[in-house]
Amino acid sequence: MRKREGECKEVSGQQRLIGCCLIIFLWFLMWQGCVDKQRVMGVLRQMEKFLKGQEIRFTEGLRIMKSKLTSLQNSVSKFPQADQSSSSSCPDLEAPAHGRKFGSKYLVGHEVHFMCFPGYELVGPGTRMCQENGSWSGISAVCKDGSLCASNPCLNGGTCVEGVSKYKCTCLHNWSGNHCQHQTQTGEGDDPAFSRKPRCAKVDRAQHCSCDAGFHMSGTSDSSICQDVNECEVYKADGSGLLCAHTCVNIPGSYRCACPSGYKVLADGRSCEDVDECLAQQHNCSHRTTCVNTGGGFQCVNPECPRSHANISYVKTSPLQCERNPCPMDSRSCPLAPKTISYHYLSLPSNLRTPATLFRMATAAAPGRPSPDSLRFGIAGGGDARGLFVMQRLDRQTGELILVLPLVGPQELSVDVDMTEYSDRIFQAKHLARVHVLVSPHEF
Repeated sequence: MRKREGECKEVSGQQRLIGCCLIIFLWFLMWQGCVDKQRVMGVLRQMEKFLKGQEIRFTEGLRIMKSKLTSLQNSVSKFPQADQSSSSSCPDLEAPAHGRKFGSKYLVGHEVHFMCFPGYELVGPGTRMCQENGSWSGISAVCKDGSLCASNPCLNGGTCVEGVSKYKCTCLHNWSGNHCQHQTQTGEGDDPAFSRKPRCAKVDRAQHCSCDAGFHMSGTSDSSICQDVNECEVYKADGSGLLCAHTCVNIPGSYRCACPSGYKVLADGRSCEDVDECLAQQHNCSHRTTCVNTGGGFQCVNPECPRSHANISYVKTSPLQCERNPCPMDSRSCPLAPKTISYHYLSLPSNLRTPATLFRMATAAAPGRPSPDSLRFGIAGGGDARGLFVMQRLDRQTGELILVLPLVGPQELSVDVDMTEYSDRIFQAKHLARVHVLVSPHEF
């Protein structure tokens, strides 16, 4: 009886279910002695023929349906389409003369960014997007000669460093001012430590005098004196560069290098390195704030989540991240708001060599089907970031923020970058990263 029940379960359809129930009922009657074995076997043979007929009809129905589905697919594939090549991609773009291009993806929604080499100024849009009609937004950009340092505004050996629509003079030791036009005082004066009597001895009735290392003889033969050699000035006058990365301090018979507050001198005796007050626990930030190391100092930060508006609200899930609360079912604007907002703080030296990758944004796994359009990266809005940064795709799951122009400190600026998830080109979610850039006044 159990074997028959198992065979019945393999048959589908309403008629087969009725047949199974009838068989079970016959077995029950025979078990109770109401029907003899021969009559049951006759009914079972008739039922078997009935089921075979139903199975043949069912198989034939499936074959017909598959045939019609194949015909429908072939018909759809032959339908005329709008020019897919023009609607899904844009033509190649060349980098402007005296400039560079960032971005190698030419699909709809992708961006290409441009920057000019030092000494040239970008005229035209710095970013162009591939549009649905297969054309690029905006007009072609060109790089024109616009060097602010071409007139050599820095005096007395100063170095001109270009920034965004401005320049800055880096002066040699003992010179200051916007154009290195003012000479600073050394402050040595008549300090007796910087002069001393020579060592003299008579040899063959002649007197010979000498000075210690770091001093030179001055005065007459009768009244000679050993005067300190100012190595900082000698090295500067020799045109060999600077002895120290920051400040050269002349001391009797020698010199030493000094670094600004918040920095320490490295083992080479001339280079400077920032002191990480956060790592060394040399800060006074409270437990409610986060210590962020900066060039020469630190900051205590406590970013707040955006205020609630239009059914959109956020909750802080970590000191530097907020997550959006679940959206109401009838809200259209809430799902379009960033699902997560993270805060990042980057400390940079002044005049950092560009292009430089500052920040990367990625997912653990590409959402939906693996395709180049699963994720899109970009800079949200303009503001301080316009012309200074570009956001480009590194691989299928990662985008990177690139600094394309050097920044002269001290200054602070922010840039918002976003990562948008799609599935079959349908919007799923957006993630926002707010990057705060803290530029040191020094180049180390």
